[in-house]
Amino acid sequence: MAKDIFILGGEMTDFSRNWAREGFGIFELMQNCVLTGLEKTALDAKDVEVIHVGNFVGELFASQGLLGGFMGHIHADFAGLPTSRHEGACASGSLATLAAMADLEAGRYDLACVLGVELMRNVPGNIAANHLGTAAWAGKETDGRTYVWPSLFSDLAETYEERYGLKREHLAAIAKKNFDNGKQNPNAQSRNWSFTEESFLTDDNANPVVEGWMRRHDCGQVTDGAAVVFLATENKAQDYANKRGIPLEAIPRLKGWGHTTAPMELATKFAASKGSDGHILPWTRKAITDAYKRAGISGHDALDGIETHDCFTITEYMAIEHFGITAPGEAWKAIEEGKLERAGTLPMNPSGGLIGLGHPVGATGVRMLLDAYKQTSGQAGDMQIGGATTFATYNVGGSGTTNVSFVVGI
Repeated sequence: MAKDIFILGGEMTDFSRNWAREGFGIFELMQNCVLTGLEKTALDAKDVEVIHVGNFVGELFASQGLLGGFMGHIHADFAGLPTSRHEGACASGSLATLAAMADLEAGRYDLACVLGVELMRNVPGNIAANHLGTAAWAGKETDGRTYVWPSLFSDLAETYEERYGLKREHLAAIAKKNFDNGKQNPNAQSRNWSFTEESFLTDDNANPVVEGWMRRHDCGQVTDGAAVVFLATENKAQDYANKRGIPLEAIPRLKGWGHTTAPMELATKFAASKGSDGHILPWTRKAITDAYKRAGISGHDALDGIETHDCFTITEYMAIEHFGITAPGEAWKAIEEGKLERAGTLPMNPSGGLIGLGHPVGATGVRMLLDAYKQTSGQAGDMQIGGATTFATYNVGGSGTTNVSFVVGI
């Protein structure tokens, strides 16, 4: 990367809260997150020079667009600042981050606020599913599917099973791991949920089928939430460090990034993958390897942990191979070895991920970055991976359509 971009800190909301039930809307969700984030990071609103917002479907869930216009109501010092909103389905927050980085690298500004937000629990589940389904090809991929995303990711599982074989118990192990990790996260939607062994088996009462391969506990959680991070140029980060009596080297920075956009249709991705190196989602693999290259690392062996997109268990299963942890067709080996557990050699989703923590769509990419920052700065609390200095993220929009990966470290 041409210039170092530093993460000064941030904050996220409690993903168990139902904001509409409390009488609040998307503005209050944004306001709570940003003001708390400023306080936690010991920044003043007047320090911020540019704002980037990640959000997928505010118009559908909250009847609200133009979210940047709320910033001047959140704090008077934000009035007049340049703001932009970014949409890439579930990767919206990561796109906002990339745009903020570009602003800082170009020298336009020195301190950016990146906010990801989604209000989703204010409508019935079937309506929420329809809203989220707009990231698939309308009419071509959505017709005849009751729940678009569980159905499409079931197709992914089926295709993988046809090529390599897939066992239900390996998907179940991912779900169990991430729910277990979520219990250590004070902001996880599922932190107080109870499970039995039947919750992760093919028990139609305890773990009913949603669509095809995907059962209830294979699915990420519909959640209200917001996450914010504050990004700075090296000069600004040095000034921040000097005022707090800490070395610049102690502040995590964005070491590398990768961003690809695949064709929308999942079937087209499958067809293209037949001529690839065995990875079913080649554009996902490229985004991750691009992040490795820009970070100057050879691959997953340089990582201490990963926050990855587990909107479904099969998505995390795919990530194991696409991060290069195993060869294509061999993700089961890392699962059976316990490599991805919190006590394993490469913990995956110590936060609980989208399954254990929750998935407020526009916020997820920013939340992953915040967790990577916390891990590499030693501020992850009960989720802390000992000695972590380098973490990676992978955030996806659609069926592997928008792919963004970051490497964060000190």
